[in-house]
Parts: sequence; C-alpha cells; structure tokens
Amino acid sequence: MSGPNPGRSKKIRIAFLLQDLKFGGTQRQAIQLAGGLDRARFEPEIWVLMGGRDFLPWAESMDIPVALLGKGSYVWPPDLWKLWLRIRSRPVDILYLLTGIPNIWGRIFGRLLRVPVIVGACRDHVLWYERFLASFAHCHVCNSVAIREYVMDRYHLSGEKTTVIPNGVDLEYFSPPQREYTLGNPVILNIGRLVKDKDQATLIEAFSLVVSKVDGVELWIVGDGPLSRRIRGLAARSGLSGRVRILPAQADLRPLFKKACVFALSSIREALPNVVIEAMACGLPVVATDVGGLGELVVPGVTGSLVPPASPSALAEALTRVLSDASIRGAFGRAGRERVEKRFALSRMVERHVLLFQELLNRSSRSSAKD
Repeated sequence: MSGPNPGRSKKIRIAFLLQDLKFGGTQRQAIQLAGGLDRARFEPEIWVLMGGRDFLPWAESMDIPVALLGKGSYVWPPDLWKLWLRIRSRPVDILYLLTGIPNIWGRIFGRLLRVPVIVGACRDHVLWYERFLASFAHCHVCNSVAIREYVMDRYHLSGEKTTVIPNGVDLEYFSPPQREYTLGNPVILNIGRLVKDKDQATLIEAFSLVVSKVDGVELWIVGDGPLSRRIRGLAARSGLSGRVRILPAQADLRPLFKKACVFALSSIREALPNVVIEAMACGLPVVATDVGGLGELVVPGVTGSLVPPASPSALAEALTRVLSDASIRGAFGRAGRERVEKRFALSRMVERHVLLFQELLNRSSRSSAKD
C-alpha cells in the first residue's frame, strides 16, 4: 500500500482498534474522537477484538461504523485472523491503537501490511510491550505529561516519537447543575473499574472515618470488575453497608454527578482519568490521590485536594473538610469547571489529533517519495 498524498481529494480513512467496548474512559474517548472528526475529511471506523459492547449503541448512534471482530471474553487466534483480513481487505491511512492487545497485534499486522501511519496510545503504566514494539509505531500519543515521561524514561522513546494530547470532554453534555443537589444525604461519589489499581478498599476505610464527622453522608461506588465481590464484602464487613452503595457501571453518568457533593478517587496508579475531568466539568470538587497525571488535573486548594495514595486518614481528612463547608465545595467546583473549559474541552482534543494526523501523513508521504 503506497503512502497517502496530502493533497489528494479522497478522505482519510482511520480505524480505531480497541480491545472491547465496555464502559471505560479509553472506550469513551475513542468514540468521542471518532465522532468528532470532520466527515468531509475523515472516514472513521471502530474495530473491536472481543466481546463487551456497552458503548456499541452510542457509537452506532453517532454513525460510526463498528466492526466486531470477536465476541468472546478473550482475543483468540480466529479474532486476530479477522483483524489481519480486515487490514488487508480494507486498507486504512491511519491505524490508531488503544489498550494492550490492539497495541501489540495492530502494530505487527500494520507494519507487515504497510499501513502508512500507526499511532500507539499510551494511557496507563501497563506498557511492557513497548520494550519490543516501540519502533513499530510511528507516534505514541500519551494523555498526560506523567505518562510521557514514564515511557520516555523506561522504554527510551524519543521526544520526536511521543506527544501529549490530554483527554477532553463535551462541555455541553457534562455541565454543572443550576444549584447544588440538596435532597437526601450528602454523597461521596467514586466511579471506576473495580480493580486493584483503583484501590476502593482504601476509600471504604477512609469513609468509615468520615461518617463520625459528617451527618448522614453516603458513599456511592460505581463500576464493574473482577474485584466486585471483594469490594462488596469490605463494605458489608465495615458495618456501614447501609451507607455504602455499590452500583453497576452505566453509560450516562450525569445523574450521578448531579446528586454528588464531592468526587473521590483513591487510585494507586493512574494516567489522566477521564472521569475526573467529567466530574470537574459538572462542577464537582475532587479529592484524589497524588499519582500519575492527577496533578495535571486537580489544583490543590483551588479545584480540590490531592492526598498520598493508600492513606485512609489523609483521604478522610480531605473529604471531611470539603463536605463540611458548602462555600469550599462551590468555589472548588466553579474553579474546576473553568479549568476544564480552558484545558480539557473535547473540541481541543479533536483539533490536536487532527493536526497530528496531518503531520504524520505528510511525513509518511515524504518518506514514500524518497523510496
């Protein structure tokens, strides 16, 4: 397949390769980016390697073609064979790879089949494959400065092959309510996969310290994952099961943001969590652990608080301070919304990707001309 001509009239074909379409920040960002591309210039598609179709109706509602290459709980050889055939029979100009398995096999197949531009997404710390396949991607897009520094240091990637494009959110879709929700008890909201890195166990322990200081407070943990049974067990054994609600993951998070007083994140490892940007866009103060790129989102004393990871006492103290003062909550919430408007708008994220795509295509075209 020959390199693209930047001056051509035909549209740029781009495929976003994902492991699944389960509820998650990466999946949401991929759909928003694909949906935000100008259809006069781009023909976006989403390719999925395995089952998990929570976001499929949303993608289809945005008229994004979705190719379901696999249906199971794992990626099997027949699914990879379908990927090979897809790339070979439907050549694309850009192959954008998100999550682990796509970043492995997408790079290998893409190189063998001479896809002009292969973009690898670096959105977490599980990037061991970069040790072997870093050179197979033409560019690595990191969603935070912290992740970029991590991959450059650990896997010796050059600055020329890495760039930072932060996540973005739809500012009209995620917007603050007219006033703080006052019906019912005050709510601490946590949204995320029930996995080790999110460390909801520390949040539950911190909550057990908060309840003695804030009347009627509740903790809502929203998400699915392999640690679901363990988290439910911890909540039950804490003696606070009536005050702790474990809710399933859901597509529309806005009703949850509307009813919350503060958003809490207790992760021990993060990149740039989309859900924190969404909470800030909805005018919520944020109390989070100081890991990964969270310091690029939360400004302590301005939009919320940052505390050390795995410290229930520090987390409880910060949550109690915010919950005890409505004026602090309001000030943090307004400042958070303003920060998202300036730095993390979806339109800004899309624009930066478009500029990157054009630059990479131009580079590919020049390289092809030399050959």
